[in-house]
Amino acid sequence: MDYRYGSHTVFKIEYHFVWVTKYRYQVLRGDVALRVRELVKQTCESFEIKILRGVVSKDHVHILVSAPPSIAPSEIMRRIKGRSACKLFEEFPLLKKHYWGATFLGERLFLCNGG
Repeated sequence: MDYRYGSHTVFKIEYHFVWVTKYRYQVLRGDVALRVRELVKQTCESFEIKILRGVVSKDHVHILVSAPPSIAPSEIMRRIKGRSACKLFEEFPLLKKHYWGATFLGERLFLCNGG
């Protein structure tokens, strides 16, 4: 078993997140898909979240992560999606044509605790 250790804890908490683009538009292609992948990696590294597996498809993203018990699943998604959406709108102005509102990514999440 791959347990992780904190200063006073031993844990194995895994979350499987799946989120889709708003209206399921197929915009996660080419450079946008690569940038989403990089942004998710950077965000997870900065918050000590370990990515076990992940896939970026044309209209959705899957990630399986292991996170410390101090971070709630909703907080993980808030950080990942918020940061990625902001940066993607800045770097790819063409996305604003599809998404005239402020929202880019919708979400569905599935939880797998401890195994």
